Amino acid sequence: MSNKIVPVIMAGGKGTRLWPLSRAAAPKQFIQFVGDTTLFQSTLSRVSDKALYEAPIVITNEDFRFLVAEQARELGITLSGILLEPVARNTAPAVAAAAVFVAERFGDDAVMQVLASDHEITADPVYFAAIDSARDTARSGKLVTFGITPTEPATGYGYIEIGDTLGTGAHAVKRFVEKPALADAQTMLASGGFAWNSGIFMFPVKQLLTEMKNLAPEVEQAARAAVAKAAGDLDFIRLDAEAFNASPNISIDYAVMEKTSNAAVVPASFAWSDLGSWDAVWKLGKRDDAGNVATGNATLINTRNSLVMSRHGHLAVQGLEGVAVIASEDAVYVGRLDDSQNVGKLVKHLASANATASLTETHRTSYRPWGGYTSVLNGDRFQVKRLFVTPGKKLSLQKHHHRSEHWICVKGTAEVTIGDKVQTVRENESVYIPQGEVHRLANPGKIMLEMIEVQTGSYLGEDDIIRIVDEFGRG
Repeated sequence: MSNKIVPVIMAGGKGTRLWPLSRAAAPKQFIQFVGDTTLFQSTLSRVSDKALYEAPIVITNEDFRFLVAEQARELGITLSGILLEPVARNTAPAVAAAAVFVAERFGDDAVMQVLASDHEITADPVYFAAIDSARDTARSGKLVTFGITPTEPATGYGYIEIGDTLGTGAHAVKRFVEKPALADAQTMLASGGFAWNSGIFMFPVKQLLTEMKNLAPEVEQAARAAVAKAAGDLDFIRLDAEAFNASPNISIDYAVMEKTSNAAVVPASFAWSDLGSWDAVWKLGKRDDAGNVATGNATLINTRNSLVMSRHGHLAVQGLEGVAVIASEDAVYVGRLDDSQNVGKLVKHLASANATASLTETHRTSYRPWGGYTSVLNGDRFQVKRLFVTPGKKLSLQKHHHRSEHWICVKGTAEVTIGDKVQTVRENESVYIPQGEVHRLANPGKIMLEMIEVQTGSYLGEDDIIRIVDEFGRG
């Protein structure tokens, strides 16, 4: 039996509570809020100690597969596998599929740690002491969750009532408590016998699958079938859609943890936040003497205890207190910090209106396995984009039925294929691709390639792409 922990990172969520920076197509786990890395990359870094951990497994969905692969590549971290969920089915089916995969890859005596990809955690000695305790407790056959020592009567988290000690730094779980009203949260905080439910787990794989078979048999059966019928696709493992879809849509808490008599909790006081609201981002950030957290181009005058973040343009905020002002490329959110738990309701309202629905789904900048593009200007029968291509990457060999394109190189060196001709395009040079002509763009250089693309034609949608050859397996 390996002494190493198998980390399983859940990276499929499409959270929108940090709108307008977080969108369905680029959710918060892949966004850089604090520090130099995204939340997902920070999670990868926490499980990068090869003496403690096996190479991580990531479970995500089709839309995020290249984001996962690219952000892991940027850190130089090798993954044991990227499992693709064919449909969102909450955490129990994902955890079950990962457990089956771990049992096949590492043996059913393995211990796996389940981590959310969008938590901000200080990985200090207190954190790793909790990891050691949880690992030892899991090896004794317990299903372990981590309980964070509360620092305030938060109503956005579930709670765990802590029971008798088990002798490994862990305790029995008395009960789980749903997100409470403020008065109940204050009572639990005062009692000292409760912890926040972190959503981080340590499971002995064999015992977890046995508990699932007994307590959530439909989930367990669907997971085994989905893994057994999974198909390889480049560096990804596609879980079988029909089998996975048959699983109930249920969380691991409801399916197993709240029902089992084998649950344990490791109380821990390391710094932790699920970054579920702008208020949480403000609490995490480095505040100035007036209590403000400001990033990007921002000027604050007579403003206190506020969060101001600009990813586009300059924000000037005057005479306000306790607000969040967040500017993305195409939208600005302004609201009270103490009301930021309700941003999700605003996003649902935007999504229901045809004129604003796209604001909840995508950014002007979209990421692709080869780099990405930013929409600069749209008009009648024309569109301007900024393309950026990672060194060594190439777009698909493709053609368009309804548009022609002009490419201008502004940074780096481009290799451009048009028909049967291949040419080099350098900075300040341009090239024209006629409508219907087969073409391809590649970056043979060592720095990021940036191109300005001007599209003209009767239809400019992204679905007017006929891919002839694509190294990323897209049709």
